[in-house]
Amino acid sequence: MTTTELLARIDRLITQGSEVLTTKRPSDFLTRVDTGLFHGFRSASLSFIGSLYGTSHSFYTDFKRVVDNSLENDTQRGLNILKAIRYEIEHGWLISLRQLVFADVFTDFLEMAEHLLEEGYKDAAAVMIGSVLEEHLRQLCGNHSVDTHFINKGDSVPKKANLINSDLKKAGVYGSLEEKQVLAWLALRNMAAHGSYSEYGIEQVKLMYQGVLDFISRIK
Repeated sequence: MTTTELLARIDRLITQGSEVLTTKRPSDFLTRVDTGLFHGFRSASLSFIGSLYGTSHSFYTDFKRVVDNSLENDTQRGLNILKAIRYEIEHGWLISLRQLVFADVFTDFLEMAEHLLEEGYKDAAAVMIGSVLEEHLRQLCGNHSVDTHFINKGDSVPKKANLINSDLKKAGVYGSLEEKQVLAWLALRNMAAHGSYSEYGIEQVKLMYQGVLDFISRIK
């Protein structure tokens, strides 16, 4: 999901929370809001925050803890948390966080792929390297506002890696040489994933490993 799409989605949640506040009414010593609308706002917000940051992040745990009752104060606290998240997204902090996580996780994957190659397991290594490459392509889409989905008969459908590669080239993220090389790496990964093991050798996978490592370090 691109930054523009994330901002649009969180803006809808903020609007939803604001609509909940319009239903406020005094009750005893508290100001209550519509219970049904409140719980719809709470559930949608928790789903969004959880998918964005994970359920152990402070934004998620704080929202779940302080936005608990159908009260004006709880709704306002929820809106304040959503506005803080919006600020992070708008200023690129979320992408920076994701890149740090991505770097840690996929450095481990590439190290595992290198170990597999050293042990002679070219096929498993090719699949793992190709998966790292595809995820990096999707990260590049997020960094450069390139869509990773297209609409088909009203449904949002994820793009194949080959199409993402083409779109990144069209967006000027990298040039024709990189596009062709990525296409070749994806083809090798597909051979390994579909059991065409005799179509390539371990030396080609070693070159793929070095090439993908260089590509990820250069193309941000």
